[in-house]
Amino acid sequence: MDQKRLVVGNWKMNGTLEETLKLITELRHKLPSDQTDVVIAPPFTSLYSAYVVLQETQIQLAGQNMHWENEGAYTGEISGLFLKEIGCAYVIIGHSERRQYFGETDEWINQKILAALTQELTPIFCLGETLSQRQSGKTEEILEGQLKKGLQGIVMNDLKNIVIAYEPVWAIGTGKTAATTEIQEALRFIRNLLAKNYDAPTANAVRLLYGGSVTAEDAREIFQVKEVNGVLVGGGSLVIDKFLKIIEAREG
Repeated sequence: MDQKRLVVGNWKMNGTLEETLKLITELRHKLPSDQTDVVIAPPFTSLYSAYVVLQETQIQLAGQNMHWENEGAYTGEISGLFLKEIGCAYVIIGHSERRQYFGETDEWINQKILAALTQELTPIFCLGETLSQRQSGKTEEILEGQLKKGLQGIVMNDLKNIVIAYEPVWAIGTGKTAATTEIQEALRFIRNLLAKNYDAPTANAVRLLYGGSVTAEDAREIFQVKEVNGVLVGGGSLVIDKFLKIIEAREG
C-alpha cells in the first residue's frame, strides 16, 4: 500500500479558542514538510478560526462528530453541511465515547457515514471492542457487527473515501496500548472482511488506523505493524512536541 500515512489528533472537549489557536500556531510552525497527512479535530467552537490559520498549510481539519441531517430541529447538533462550509475535510464518526456516553447506535453511525459522503467529507469510522468482549473472545464478532452495520449501503466506489480506525475501548484514555499482535490481528481481520464484502484491491486502498493511548514512545512500534496506515491520537495530540514525535515516528 503506497498511500500516505495519516495521523489524526482528536482534541475532544479540550481547549478554549485562545488555547486552540496557540496549539495550532505551534504545530504549524514546527511541522516539517513530510509524506504524512496530518489532521486535527479541535472543538466545534474553534473550527473556523483554525481553518483561517491553517490555510496554505498541509494540515487538514476534522469535525469530532456530526448529525446525519443537513438542517432541522436538532438542538445542539452540527451537520456535515456546516462542517464542510467551515473548511473540514474529515469527520470522526462512531467514536467509543459517543457510543458509550451518548447512546449512539450502529444504525445512527451508518446514517452519519452516508451523510458525510454526500458532503464530500471523509469519515473516520471508529470501531472496537470493550475489555469484557475481548476477554470473552468476542472481538471479531463485535468488529464484524460494527463494520457491517456501519457500512450498510456503502458501495465500492465510496469505500475508498472512508478511513477506518480500530480503537479498542479498553485502551482509550487508559494509558494501556494494545499489543502489536492484537493490533495486527484486528486490522487484518477488518481488511479481510472488507475484501470479502467488496474486493481485495478496494480493501487494500482503505486506510486503517489504530487508536488507543497512542504515545510518542510506542508510535514507532505501532507503525511497524503491517496493516497500520496511521494513528488516531487523543491526549497525546494536545502537547505539540509529543504529537510531532508521533507524526515523525518511523518504522524500524
